[in-house]
Amino acid sequence: MPRKITLDDKFALFSDHWAPRLAARYNGNEVRLAKVEGEFHWHTHADTDELFLVIEGDLDMEFRDRTEQMAAGDLIVVPRGVEHRPCARAGEVKLLIMDAERTPNTGDEETAFRPVEV
Repeated sequence: MPRKITLDDKFALFSDHWAPRLAARYNGNEVRLAKVEGEFHWHTHADTDELFLVIEGDLDMEFRDRTEQMAAGDLIVVPRGVEHRPCARAGEVKLLIMDAERTPNTGDEETAFRPVEV
């Protein structure tokens, strides 16, 4: 049976950065939670779009031609094949990220963090 997910409770279960946790699955997609701080690396996802929702904090989503500044409650969809780099330069940011199942968070299977369920 379906059960509600309380994001604060799930975020309290982990502290490491850039290591997404799996909060739910639906229709071949994964709802991931991540705490981030500092700069990630430039990457793309060739086969799928990626959705980011800022839950807490301020995030810069960098693209090669511009930067989108995001705050809590802001959402952005990065289309497949678009190079991007999330950056949390003003302290820790809590994110909800939606990806197709088994999408590597780094854009590369070899370097990806495999999300574990929380």
